[in-house]
This record gives sequence, C-alpha cells and structure tokens, in this order.
Amino acid sequence: MIERRTVFKAALAAGAALVAAACSSENGGNALPTGAAGADGEGGQPVAKITAEPAADAKDVPVLKPAVLKVADGKLTECKLSADGGKTVKGDLSPDGLTWTSSEPLGYGKTYTYSAKATGSDGKPVEFTGKFTTITPAKQVRATLNPADDQTVGVAMPISVKFASPVKDRKAVEKALSVKTDKEVEGAWGWLSDSQVDYRPKEYWPQNITVNVEAKLYGVDLGGGAYGKADVTTKFKIGRNQVVKINTPEHQMHVYRGGSKVKSYPCANGLDAEVDRNTPNGTYIIMSKEPSAIFDNARYGYTNVNKKWACRFSNHGEFIHENQDNAANIGKTNNSHGCVNLLEADAKDYFDSAIIGDPVEITGSKLSPPMNSDVKDWNFSWAAWQGLGAK
Repeated sequence: MIERRTVFKAALAAGAALVAAACSSENGGNALPTGAAGADGEGGQPVAKITAEPAADAKDVPVLKPAVLKVADGKLTECKLSADGGKTVKGDLSPDGLTWTSSEPLGYGKTYTYSAKATGSDGKPVEFTGKFTTITPAKQVRATLNPADDQTVGVAMPISVKFASPVKDRKAVEKALSVKTDKEVEGAWGWLSDSQVDYRPKEYWPQNITVNVEAKLYGVDLGGGAYGKADVTTKFKIGRNQVVKINTPEHQMHVYRGGSKVKSYPCANGLDAEVDRNTPNGTYIIMSKEPSAIFDNARYGYTNVNKKWACRFSNHGEFIHENQDNAANIGKTNNSHGCVNLLEADAKDYFDSAIIGDPVEITGSKLSPPMNSDVKDWNFSWAAWQGLGAK
C-alpha cells in the first residue's frame, strides 16, 4: 500500500509540471498562439483563436472603421491598440469577453499596433499581435457651421455648412449631417454651391425652440482624395416670430409678431422708374446689424455716406436704415437705390427689435430676387429647394 501511494503522488507531480509548462510557453510571430504541446508531446495546440479587423498589415484603413479583436473557443483577457508614439486607443470589451472594439476615431496616416491575450476553453493561453496603417488623405478639408453656439436667431435663419474646398461626394456629406429640434420640423438640405450646403425648414422655424446640429465630417470621404478634417457642432435657439412685410408701392413697412401686426413705419423704397434700382421682390433675412454704416456706390455717384441703424438683408446691397435726409419722400415716394429708408426714430425703434435671421418679405417690385446673395434660401420654392439636395 505504501508503494502504491508513492507512485500516485509522483504522477500528480508530473501532471503539475505539464500545466506549468503550457502556461509559460510562448511562440513569437504575428497572429500565432502561445501554449506549446505538453512535455510528453501529447497536449496539442491551444483551441482559442484570436482574429482582428482590420487584418494584419492592412493599408489605407478608413479612420472611422473601428478596430475589432475577437476570440473563438475562449475569452479575451487583455487587449491593446496603440498608435505611433505609443498612445493607447480607448476601447470596450464585450460582457461575454469575446470581442474588443475601439471606441474613438483613428488618426490619419498612422500605423497602429494591436495585441491581445486570451484563455481558451481548454485553459491554455494564446497571444496575438499585428499592425495596420490608416488612410493618408491627399487633402483635409475644414468646414464651418453657422449659426454659432448659444445664439438666438430669427425664424428664417438657415443652417449653413461651408467647406474650405469644393466637395465632390455630396451624399457622403449629407449622411454626416443631423438636425434635432424640440418640436417636429420638416426641413431639407440644399446645395447652394460645391462648397456650401444649407438646411432650411419648409416653413419658418417654430418660435422659441432649441436646434442641435451635428456635422460629423471627420473621416468622411469627400471625393477626389479629400477627407473631412474635423467634426463641427452647434446648439442655438430660435427666438420670437417677427416678420417684416413691405409691399413697395404702399410706402409702408409693417412688422408682425406671432402673426399680428405690431408696428408700421412709413418708408421709401427703391426708385420705381428704374428696375435696377427697385427694392427686389423676395424673402430675405436680417444678415447683420450696424448702428452706423458707410455706403458707397460709384455707379450712382455717392461715396462715404454715413447712415444710422442699418440692418442688412441682402448681399445684393439692400439694407433697412435711417435716411433723415430723405424725410420729405419717406412714406410718399420710392426714390432710393434699393434700400428701405426710414425716419431716424423709426429706424432706431426697428433696429432695437430686430435679430439676425428675422425674415424680410418684399412684394410689389418689378425686380426679381437677386440669386447672387449669400442667403437666398427662401427665394426657392419648397419643391425647388428639395431638388437642391444630393442626387
């Protein structure tokens, strides 16, 4: 009996030695498992297998594509992805321990090294290593977004994304854009040029709502070797509903709040006898406000003319402003070069009530809307505006 117990203890000791050898052995090389066969040659290779996406040595990997490490017949115990210079990329391990996924965008033109360890269902460890390289854009294109954060704007204010270079893949851009509001609003994106896309609602914005815009452009393939340089976002508010309405033959400027007329001011508009000097028909927005503005127009022989309380509503050259020098004609005759002239007290009163993005609706003129203005969004019908989206 003593001899039999001694033999049994010796067998246990030999088994322990085999387990220790299996846990400590390592095989070098890319994507090769660790864990050799047992000391007696009968243990076999570990059953766990780690795979990666992107695959080892992949080139021109998109920066928005997450790196994924997976294991079969085992569980991941350690995962790491690092860029040039050693910066570690953040990632998440699934609750079941089968998948690790990077959780932040990758950088352009970088080489990433991943490494992983896992324990197989047979208790044996495996390791995995590899490298891949991300895309290097021919050009990185910056974009700007308007309105800016925390602004309060009028109910006709469009959202505008402008690119530093022309965009070829408009569909890719639109997929990266989102607009969220407190209330349901029907709206659409329209391309005003190869480097500008605007969003406007079908009707004016509902008053007193918050608008959140995301342009997740980093990593987006814009076409022609160009990629988005960075994401841009904004959060702004729509203010009270205030609309200016001018029927030019009436020589009156009416201000509506919430649909009700609250003010009327006598005005003088563009000269009726010269179509080129008419205040053009159309729907515009207040683009800027200047307490004092200098006006020059060599074509009509005036320079360095200073007028107060100027609200620009078109890059074609139209403003609502004070012109006390023209008081005799205000409310009676249209004789300006296209601007809306008000008496000084009325101009100040309106100036104080206006905000950027308020609509200005002009009717009764012989001049069509100028389509060379920066903000011409509302001079398209809704059907025509929808036709400006990516095809």
